[in-house]
Amino acid sequence: MSNRLSGKKILIITSNTGIERDELVKPMEALRALGAAVTHGSSDGGTTQTFVQDTEKDRTYESQAALAGLHASEFDALVIPGGTVNADTLRLDENAQRLVNEFADAGKTVAAICHGPWLLVNAGVIAGKTLTSYPSIKTDLVNADAAGWVDAEVKQCPANGWTLITSRTPKDIPAFNEAIAAALEAA
Repeated sequence: MSNRLSGKKILIITSNTGIERDELVKPMEALRALGAAVTHGSSDGGTTQTFVQDTEKDRTYESQAALAGLHASEFDALVIPGGTVNADTLRLDENAQRLVNEFADAGKTVAAICHGPWLLVNAGVIAGKTLTSYPSIKTDLVNADAAGWVDAEVKQCPANGWTLITSRTPKDIPAFNEAIAAALEAA
């Protein structure tokens, strides 16, 4: 265990159904191993279902809080896992949208992987930004006025006072985690 992120607080948000397991668990474990305090918040709080490869149910995890009771002022960074079901559900969650905007307005780090950038579209924060994502949502991002889309394992984009980090797929999780850690160290 490292103390690299000691004192940093990270919020990972999900819906309660259909989270891609590795996109929730691997960043949570890696960031905790670096010394960060990580909170998992979900739409309703309580039990969340994870999937393997989008549709195969895996185990459940308990989130520590419902999104309605969380605020960016309590954290240093926001992490948004993907998975088609999770991202499509979370993008419609008004509290998830509110949290994205609170983090951006406060000049903090926002990181999204795979289909997670769908929430960024609905929160209205990607206009003029260059990012990456799961390839199937590239058109959605471009149509939401993203400045561009790149096929890269991780893309960090300065975003008018806040840091936006995006990645494509679970295979990019190590680079995604490192980019989050580096952004928090630089903050």
